[in-house]
Amino acid sequence: MKRVARFEKVSFGQFESGFEGENAAAVYEGIKLPRRATTGSAGYDFFAPYAVTLAPGETAKIPTGIRVWIEDGWVLKIYPRSGLGFKYRLQLNNTVGIIDSDYYCSDNEGHIFIKITNDSNEGKTLEIPAGTGFAQGIFVEYGITLDDDAADTRNGGFGSTDKK
Repeated sequence: MKRVARFEKVSFGQFESGFEGENAAAVYEGIKLPRRATTGSAGYDFFAPYAVTLAPGETAKIPTGIRVWIEDGWVLKIYPRSGLGFKYRLQLNNTVGIIDSDYYCSDNEGHIFIKITNDSNEGKTLEIPAGTGFAQGIFVEYGITLDDDAADTRNGGFGSTDKK
């Protein structure tokens, strides 16, 4: 197995700037780094930093407090935990989250936010207790074209690479 990345917490200041609630310091202290549940798991579980309740159709933008250093040539893809998707139709609002290796050096410290929606059509309310896995990230190697000439650098988050 190749070791290609390292999870870290963002600074408290960065977390606090993206957190919309009370007791940011206590929530920050309780943040758990993503980890695999078993040796055969491909996905690293992302844990809810605080309790989240979503009625059908409701959405939440969760500041995870996590950043990740990734070797060049690799990407972190984020998905909902499969059990939550199966039981509640939990979905990421952008379908699959893509965390590029250069996101780590962004002005926001590479802070990973995960926006989820309870898309239940069965009237089920989703409750995610603090510290519970709700999303999973999988590292994937990728290639580039022979004539690739990308030379720009990132300085921002969501949708920043196509802005000049």
